[in-house]
Amino acid sequence: MESATRAKRQGWLRPFVRLRRDREGAAALEFAILAVPFMLLMFATFETFFAFAGEQLMSNAVDTMARKIRTGEITFGQGKPTDVTEAEFRQLFCAEISILSMCSQTEANSPSKLYLDVRQFASFADMPREVPKVSTAEFADLDTSGFAFSPGGASTKNVLRAYYRWQIMTDLMRPYITNIRPANKPIPTDFLIVQTAAFENEDYDE
Repeated sequence: MESATRAKRQGWLRPFVRLRRDREGAAALEFAILAVPFMLLMFATFETFFAFAGEQLMSNAVDTMARKIRTGEITFGQGKPTDVTEAEFRQLFCAEISILSMCSQTEANSPSKLYLDVRQFASFADMPREVPKVSTAEFADLDTSGFAFSPGGASTKNVLRAYYRWQIMTDLMRPYITNIRPANKPIPTDFLIVQTAAFENEDYDE
């Protein structure tokens, strides 16, 4: 009687025992479980790398162009051979960041991603310290209405501010990386790269 009961119990458990021992398709199932977090991590790594590289490239470009203004290698409205227009300055700046193809020829002539603000101020205290936004709302768009290209001459105090809309490529990571919503988009889609240099020009007229 006892042996019959044991056999009956083992017969009821036999399908589950076979299922536990059957390893066919286990690798595919494990990959399916791990695929989503793996892809998320991979996309996050790529997006972070490109954004970081873009920030470094912009930082180097701002330092280079600020140095050229500071030393008189680039001037504006001085009646010198070194004078450049705003469009020419944008093209020179774009050449500094072309290694990652961040700035096309169209972008160099008409801003849609890269925005530059180069101005002279009476003192460093008068220079803007915050990123200009169209409103105080979260992810508010960049306000470029006050941007200009009017660097001063020798011994003047100037600021060079550069902003670049870095578009996040993967939908999966966009909610976690973006920090700005363009006016024509319903959701935040871009990571705004910001680089600034404040400096006093050398007395290069001497």
